[in-house]
Amino acid sequence: MAKNISEKTLQDLEFNTVLEQVANYCISDLGKEQILTIKPIANLENLHKELQLVNEYLSSFISENKVPNHAFENISQEIFTLNIENSFLDAAAFLKIATLSETTNELLVFFKKFENYFPTLFQVSQQIELTTVVIDAIKKIVTPYGEVANNASPVLKQIRKDISKIRGKIGESFTRDLSRYSALGYLDDIRETVVDNHRVLAVLAMYRRKVTGNFLGASKTGSIVYIAPQATLNYSRELQDLGYEEQQEITKILKELASAIRPCTPLLQEYLDYLTHLDVVASKASYAKEINALLPKITAEKKIQLKNAFHPILWANNTKKNLTTISQSIYLNSKQQIIVISGPNAGGKSITLKTIGLLQVMLQSGLLIPVDERSETSIFDTILTDIGDNQSIENQLSTYSYRLKNMRYFLRKCNDNTLFLIDEFGTGSDPELGGALAEIFLEEFYSKKAFGIITTHYSNLKVLANELENVTNANMQFDERTLEPLYKLYIGQAGSSFTFEVAQKNGIPYSIINQAKKRVETEKIRLDKTISKLQKERNRLQKKSDNLEKQHSKGKGHIDNLQEKEQKIQDKLSGFQELYDSNQKMLSIGRKVNELLHHYFQTNNKKELNTGLQKWIASEKTKHLKKNPVKPTTKAAKKTAKVKEKKKQKSILKVEKEVLQKVMEVRKEKKKEATKIAKEKAAYVFKINDRVRLIDGNAVGSIDKIEKKNVFINYGIFTTKASVNQLELVEKAK
Repeated sequence: MAKNISEKTLQDLEFNTVLEQVANYCISDLGKEQILTIKPIANLENLHKELQLVNEYLSSFISENKVPNHAFENISQEIFTLNIENSFLDAAAFLKIATLSETTNELLVFFKKFENYFPTLFQVSQQIELTTVVIDAIKKIVTPYGEVANNASPVLKQIRKDISKIRGKIGESFTRDLSRYSALGYLDDIRETVVDNHRVLAVLAMYRRKVTGNFLGASKTGSIVYIAPQATLNYSRELQDLGYEEQQEITKILKELASAIRPCTPLLQEYLDYLTHLDVVASKASYAKEINALLPKITAEKKIQLKNAFHPILWANNTKKNLTTISQSIYLNSKQQIIVISGPNAGGKSITLKTIGLLQVMLQSGLLIPVDERSETSIFDTILTDIGDNQSIENQLSTYSYRLKNMRYFLRKCNDNTLFLIDEFGTGSDPELGGALAEIFLEEFYSKKAFGIITTHYSNLKVLANELENVTNANMQFDERTLEPLYKLYIGQAGSSFTFEVAQKNGIPYSIINQAKKRVETEKIRLDKTISKLQKERNRLQKKSDNLEKQHSKGKGHIDNLQEKEQKIQDKLSGFQELYDSNQKMLSIGRKVNELLHHYFQTNNKKELNTGLQKWIASEKTKHLKKNPVKPTTKAAKKTAKVKEKKKQKSILKVEKEVLQKVMEVRKEKKKEATKIAKEKAAYVFKINDRVRLIDGNAVGSIDKIEKKNVFINYGIFTTKASVNQLELVEKAK
């Protein structure tokens, strides 16, 4: 994958600017160096892995399980030195190695613990050996302060004890001499000072011969001489000897330590590479967080479906200036293979082109991109760009010559796994000839099934885009009233260049504009006017559509409110109905009991009362059982109920089959009728003045001219060319 993404393409898309922004988030120089050399990843498996690493690290920012700090110092020089036989490092360098090893081990343990949260980061960390051999070896010798420990060896321990004793004796002897000579009045008021790192007595010049020791200097006036006491000097020489022995022993210990960990230098290099890569991943994730980037769905099917995509460099610049960046939604697939964007200059065509190119290159380089989470895209082998003037002084090439060389390269590299992006397609030569050649190039790209976006002002390319099946016109929206760009891409219609309108707005006299109009071919003016009118009409319809949408939304809210109120009223009515039914039932029971009692009071016949009461209860029970049938409890009853249910289901299925059979018969009749109509349409030979419309369109026009399988349709304000296969007869010619 990504075999043909050249340095020029990366330069055209300002990819290095993005890398510089990403590098600012690195915490190590090694990470920064590695980021600035990032190129699109050729191996698809490695690309997916890198994207998953960045995506997982990004998720850790909002997770409770935040990735531990991975800060480290570069130990490349230390590893290089260790690889030299009999070499050694100082204690501070060994401490750097131990700290780096501890950081790596901490990360390895963390990713093992949270394997379910960070599966890809865990997979990468599993390739690194988790061991404390280096750390243990160094910590036995070197203290956390970067010094060789006293117990690094018995000899060093004894030497340092002796040094401590000698220092004590130096202090005692100096203090003793200081007290004695001070009592004798030989010393100046300052009594002592330090010369060449030695404590010395400040002796009055007149008593210099009375003090035993080495003369180390005098004051500027000569009134004071500085003398180191003899006893102190003797101890100092002894201390120097011990210091030399200490240094020799430390060197011996550090050489032994270097020999012990020298076999681990490949592991240390792995640690360094791992932490550097993690720093790169972390900086990519931090950059993604800053620009609200994410990992879109990557599909095997060739398509680009970027929703609400932002150009990251433009977004960063606009954010600094407190300006709003307008997002773009761009779709390329087998049915919309190439998009031809037209419209006025400074309308945002080039930035739209660069947005899709830069985001695709970023994604194929292991960077997340600022798009909507519903976005999808695939990976391209080749990304070709032709953006900018590109005059070559070095090779003495004009813009057009350079572009022709580029087109030759494009035609050689183009295939069905290519994305090409061309700005101002066909310019640099005579508009008629250059436009014709651009048409051929476009047809070649189309025939090779390459995906691409081009921007142009050429009318013939707009017409060609309308004729080719999987090529779509698009334009950058423009406010026709204020002649200000809206920076919004609209797919489905070519755009007017608004050449004369923009010229008029910029103060060019109307008389000059009128003369220019006369010199342009009438058909081109008509086409540009038609496109301009269509854009105005579309903008007007868009505004109406937005207003209707708002009204619909308000109406829906009102309906929902009414439905809620209606539901509440229904609930209340239902409650009242239940209460009313209950009361009616109680009244009915009361009336019946009252009737029986009244009859009893008249006849005083208990037997008749009991008989009447029993009959009434039996009648009420029967009614209750009809409404609430008793569920079978015994096996026999359950079996009987199942048999009845099966019979019922069979009856329902029988009716369903009969209905379905009748529906199938009706469908067959309709299908025969549709086939008959289709045959009649296919057999029909179109004639001049037949009223027709495009199969996927609504506008009706009349046929002006027929050339083989192509016809020219007159819509009144403009004429267009279409294939016979695309037409649908509306009315035969009279």
